[in-house]
Amino acid sequence: MRPWIPCAALALALSPLAVIHPVRVSGHSMEPGLANGRLRWALRAWAIPPPRRGEVWLVEGPHGSSVKRVLGLPGETLTWQGPDLWIDGRRIDEPWVVHPERGGEGHQACSRGYLVLGDNRPESQDGRQWGPLPKAAMRGRIL
Repeated sequence: MRPWIPCAALALALSPLAVIHPVRVSGHSMEPGLANGRLRWALRAWAIPPPRRGEVWLVEGPHGSSVKRVLGLPGETLTWQGPDLWIDGRRIDEPWVVHPERGGEGHQACSRGYLVLGDNRPESQDGRQWGPLPKAAMRGRIL
């Protein structure tokens, strides 16, 4: 057997991992939609279009990798008051949020970054504390 054949077979078998990779959800910030410990697949950021509002992404935050929902896009301003989220003065509907934040308010300008939030707001460390993340911090879209 030619020595390059096993190498080529291995490269061919692993090539899908260059575009798609497994991600284990860690924590309760995306419950109930994505439970702690669940295994999901993510498309790598370099292989897909930029993030859109409502998509769930693997992001590299200040405390490591986490799974969050993209809500604020570059150039937008987000305001939150209790359970309500406003983007550039328009309230947005968030059907995926089952556990909204009851208290608290804030304001965040995205400038050139993306603001990401967890669906389980009381349990989520997210863009409300971190601020917007640059495009380089967006690692992959969760399928």
